[in-house]
Amino acid sequence: MRYLRHSPVSGPALPIGCAILAAGFSRRFGEDKLSAVIGGQTLLERAFQAVPAEEFSAAAVVLPDRGGAENASPLDGLAARYGFSVLRNPNRLQGISASVRLGTEYLMDRCDAIAYLTADQPLLRRESVGKLLDLWRANPGKIAALAHDGVRGNPCVFPAKFFPELLALEGDRGGSAVIRRHPSDLILLEVPAEELLDADTPEALEQMQQYL
Repeated sequence: MRYLRHSPVSGPALPIGCAILAAGFSRRFGEDKLSAVIGGQTLLERAFQAVPAEEFSAAAVVLPDRGGAENASPLDGLAARYGFSVLRNPNRLQGISASVRLGTEYLMDRCDAIAYLTADQPLLRRESVGKLLDLWRANPGKIAALAHDGVRGNPCVFPAKFFPELLALEGDRGGSAVIRRHPSDLILLEVPAEELLDADTPEALEQMQQYL
């Protein structure tokens, strides 16, 4: 695995790492989802802006490893501007688990917990992510996640005791598989429904314009 390192985001005590998972194939979207635009900004930039940088001790974004010169892209400069390290995922055919493992391996020695975000929730608010981190710090043994009407969404914050299970994930299984094994360890923070919407298709992204 190859890491393109940039300066880490500085943060407070009880350090939390941040991993944005953005190495998917965008099959339902039909084109490169990361570069899709809403409100004059790409989905990836909006994901970076939803991260309260001062709250994290280190931050990384997992991008596709396309090999050779194809890896060089404006996304690297965008990540650097927001203080994110770039992790290239050469195993994305294995499913979301490969990105989760890569982000966990990079951050686990730097923090007591990791917040996992996706890059396709363009209506996620920075303030909500900050409140989620406050909730976790008040309950550091728990898994903290955003939710609406009690239905869990992303992002999720996992404390270090769950890192081994995250590293053991295989196939197209992410943190939800770990949460299902530990339902009593889950705590939720309620947010408006639109913040949890995924831009899985161009039509879904278009419908999100009404919330801007």
